[in-house]
Amino acid sequence: MEYSAADRAHMDRAVALAQAASEAGEVPVGAVVVLDGAVIGEAGNAPIAQHDPTAHAEILAIRAACKALGNYRLPGSTLYVTLEPCTMCAAAIANARIARVVYGASDPKGGAVESGVRFFDQPTCHHKPEVRSGLQAETSSDMLRSFFRARRK
Repeated sequence: MEYSAADRAHMDRAVALAQAASEAGEVPVGAVVVLDGAVIGEAGNAPIAQHDPTAHAEILAIRAACKALGNYRLPGSTLYVTLEPCTMCAAAIANARIARVVYGASDPKGGAVESGVRFFDQPTCHHKPEVRSGLQAETSSDMLRSFFRARRK
């Protein structure tokens, strides 16, 4: 699948945010929201630091983007995230009306976009973004495997 230079650059930023999350002891996931070529929100996972199970990278990046725009909707935006979003994050993506989602690694266990419940394909889902997967998949997967391998030792 072909990706633009902008897609690659934004996913590189998401990977850097995931690495920073890992260094902080969080599961290494990073997310960036872009509108008209500009980053309007970004975050790494932070449920442990924030004592908040909803503090996934996607949720935090969406919150920052909404605050930056002064709107709870993000039409025309793209979310770049290193890991396939879970059901909670997919619902937030739909509610925010994000136009496009680009993610790296698939998550057969917890993902809800192209795995699991396939949230956007459900008849009750009110908004379905364009979804592209696989950008930086190997890097994202390696980071996650390394993180969890180190925790098991």
